[in-house]
Amino acid sequence: MFYQILPRFADSFTAFNLFRYLTFRSGGALVTALIISFWMGPRIIAWLKSKQADGQPIRLDGPEDHLVRKRGTPTMGGFLILLALIVSTLLWVDLTNLYVWIVLFVTVSCGTIGFVDDYQKLTKKSSRGLSSRVKLLLQLLIGGIAALATMHTAPGALSGTLAVPFAKNFMLDLGWLFVPFGMIVIAGFSNAVNLTDGLDGLAIVPSMIAAGVFALISYLVGNLIFSNYLQIHHVPGAGELGVFCAAMVGAGLGFLWFNAPPAMVFMGDTGSLAIGGALGAVSLVTKHELVLVIVGGLFVLETVSVIVQVASFKLTGRRVFRMAPLHHHFEKKGWQEATIVIRFWIIASILAIGGLSTLKLR
Repeated sequence: MFYQILPRFADSFTAFNLFRYLTFRSGGALVTALIISFWMGPRIIAWLKSKQADGQPIRLDGPEDHLVRKRGTPTMGGFLILLALIVSTLLWVDLTNLYVWIVLFVTVSCGTIGFVDDYQKLTKKSSRGLSSRVKLLLQLLIGGIAALATMHTAPGALSGTLAVPFAKNFMLDLGWLFVPFGMIVIAGFSNAVNLTDGLDGLAIVPSMIAAGVFALISYLVGNLIFSNYLQIHHVPGAGELGVFCAAMVGAGLGFLWFNAPPAMVFMGDTGSLAIGGALGAVSLVTKHELVLVIVGGLFVLETVSVIVQVASFKLTGRRVFRMAPLHHHFEKKGWQEATIVIRFWIIASILAIGGLSTLKLR
């Protein structure tokens, strides 16, 4: 909104020219999301507590101490993330940019699925909400719509293509197979972040790290000079997603203030499904889907641990891990929650550096 309005008055007030620049608007979006989180956080948490007498239902088959330490903590804190993210994005982004609306569609839609899931858990007083099949089908539908929209919005040479890290000027033309591919990316990462969200602060910091990396990638891919210098594909208009990703970082920082151990609120599926879907959508637009697998490698690792555990148990009757996802395995081994969370943050940071290195190693 600011981009559409304030630069018109730059002749009268030169400082309004700043609103033309992506870097300034990205910084503004981050700070705005952070302020909204700090301002609305206590109010939203108090309201959630008033509606959730017993807090989020805790898995009975999970680590035993969770039944004591985490009981009574409200969920649906992802609503705070979405509020700060969406409001700050709409204030600072170019509202005529179609890529922004595609990503916002995925974010809000996945967040809505998560909200319904959280609501059912609370009303049923059970850790089981929507069936996994229904959630997956809805996520695949959202991913398919987003992939189709991305294909039609991208320049002709990039439509339906997949970039390969470390390869110069090589684009794999998927054609209409880009649609099912996009469905897998969005649904996969939506669920991957959801699986990682099991300890205080565990999912939100790697999410912020990934969002920060993709804020930079969006800016570079959308800038013709930098994309030519780095020999990466240029996606006109993708730079606006840097504003969105910066807003996600700000919203994440604000949420972490209340989610830091011991958490005052959990993000729930409302937040985790939305964040994962948003990251997947941004990667589709910027043509860095495979880089997201590296940057978001922690989420991938958590997901693989669940797949391996289920497959091993069904095929052999034995479990590879003491409990899946992976962070629960280390809890069962006696690691303290803070130790697991911080070490996983370190892993996420290392993977983010690895993902960024692909921009130059071409």
